[in-house]
Amino acid sequence: MRELSRCCWSLVVLSWAALVSAAEISTPPATGTSAPAATEASTPPATDTSGSAALETAASAKEKKTESSDSNESSGASLIAPDTELIDIPTAALADYGALSTRTRFFSNGGVLEWLSFGVHQRFNIGASLNVDKFIGSTSPVQVTKPDLQVKFRLYDGTAVLPALAVGFDNQGYLYNRVDHLYNQRDRGVYIVGSQEVIIPGFQIHGGINIPDFNDNPLFGFMAADYNIKDRVLLMTEWDNINNFVDSRVNMGIRAYITPTVSVDFAARGVGQGGHYDDGTSRGPERVVMFKYTGNF
Repeated sequence: MRELSRCCWSLVVLSWAALVSAAEISTPPATGTSAPAATEASTPPATDTSGSAALETAASAKEKKTESSDSNESSGASLIAPDTELIDIPTAALADYGALSTRTRFFSNGGVLEWLSFGVHQRFNIGASLNVDKFIGSTSPVQVTKPDLQVKFRLYDGTAVLPALAVGFDNQGYLYNRVDHLYNQRDRGVYIVGSQEVIIPGFQIHGGINIPDFNDNPLFGFMAADYNIKDRVLLMTEWDNINNFVDSRVNMGIRAYITPTVSVDFAARGVGQGGHYDDGTSRGPERVVMFKYTGNF
């Protein structure tokens, strides 16, 4: 079983490398040289000043490129994929139409949680997730949990004063209890979430409510804040599972944007918590690492 785990882990690494390589290969070539080519075609026969003219043309093109880059930064234009989720909680953002997103989270005791989602409509995303315990390391056996479903629909795009709103369903929980066949940290279930940029550019707040179980209809709340630093780094903090203070969780983390399509998260879940669940699993804190890739299908 150790050998099977190592082989599966190697396949995960190789698939990530293939996705990143495909993203780099699919990047369209630069077209900024088309204008100079036309200039050269209409230029009269070469004279003694042709070298100077070529240098001036190159300098002009470089200056325009710099001005264009500065204009994009000053206008707040973002090339990175939307942050549809933070550490645990969803946001009101959706993956773009035609986008494919995969997330791989590594958590305690060698566990791996994999998500795959699709932007099937401008206002609708659908996806699935799979939890695998003891996938990494020497512990055995590797234990796979049934796949879970996620959907999200964008209700309202928001304005300068009103938040964007989305409603969704997320059946993925955390820390599966093999004795009770339930997640120790239950799934979100049906939820509604709002997101709004406030105070300064790049600073967003999020908040929502959710019902994980319709048998007893418990109402939970969640809230979060994040700060985007020049599309390089995202600082994140969350207060999740708010129903009673003891069972609520504070999560904190940082997201680094490696490329416009690849990011990596380093986070701590259940900050300040202690004790154990009925099956002996620690309540926290828990360190997690997550990789995300966004492409097209």
